[in-house]
Amino acid sequence: MRRLPPLNALRVFEVAARTGSYAEAGAELGLTHGAVSRQIAALESWLGQRLFARVGRRMAATPAARAFAAEVSQCFDRVSMAAEACGHPSVRHILRVNAPTTFAMRWLIPRLDRFHAERPNVELVVTTATTLHDELRGGFDVAIRRGVAEQSVWPQYRAVHFLQEADTLIASPALLERSPLRQPADIANHILLGSETRPGDWADWLDHAGLIQKAGQRRRVFDHFFVTLQAVTDGLGIGVGPLPVLQSDIQSGRLVTPFPTILVPRMGYVALIPFDANKTSSLTHFIDWLVAEAAPC
Repeated sequence: MRRLPPLNALRVFEVAARTGSYAEAGAELGLTHGAVSRQIAALESWLGQRLFARVGRRMAATPAARAFAAEVSQCFDRVSMAAEACGHPSVRHILRVNAPTTFAMRWLIPRLDRFHAERPNVELVVTTATTLHDELRGGFDVAIRRGVAEQSVWPQYRAVHFLQEADTLIASPALLERSPLRQPADIANHILLGSETRPGDWADWLDHAGLIQKAGQRRRVFDHFFVTLQAVTDGLGIGVGPLPVLQSDIQSGRLVTPFPTILVPRMGYVALIPFDANKTSSLTHFIDWLVAEAAPC
């Protein structure tokens, strides 16, 4: 007979150690603060040592508890994978993906048919974040954000980098027929379209193009980039947009890049997997698929 600690207390402990808060653990598990505290106390009694110490107004996991929580999390992952392997292969699996709106519309969704061809039993449910800075809350199995894959940046997630990005000038073909852009300085004849969610795009592009910002330059600013992108497509002005996210628009002829060699490097995209997410084969395959799709041809 294995001498196992109380399993429900282990589950509560793993979430509390990961979130660093009894209150947040309770919110995630649907428990009261007192219920979380009682489960932690039961586990501490079983182990014979304290797992959390009060730091200010919070209960912080001890170094030994953090190491123990990492082992417990891995054990839960193995149990989850074993259960999936023993389950019915015909069952349809749901994978919830949260991504920035423009990225989802222009890069992810047009490629999903290829993923479904490889995994017909997986249903991808895509929700969008209005900005790249939207808070990472629950309700997803993997989130996609722009950033670097460093543990210090995403302490509660495993981050996997999969796509690099660079900004360039974008315009509609019809607009350039009326008012051509033969050299970067010709942008003075156009309206510059910008986004509140990407305030530095034009300043950075002008710097890379060797131009200075002119006070009299006509500008229009929209609240989100996907609105700005529609305005560019409709020929209301010129904008700065990301590649390869907009590659399909360029290949289809909806947009053109007048100066493709003037590129502003940006942080790429990372896939963020919560440490407590079920590490199913569907999730693993989706992450591998993202990396493969973003690989240079």
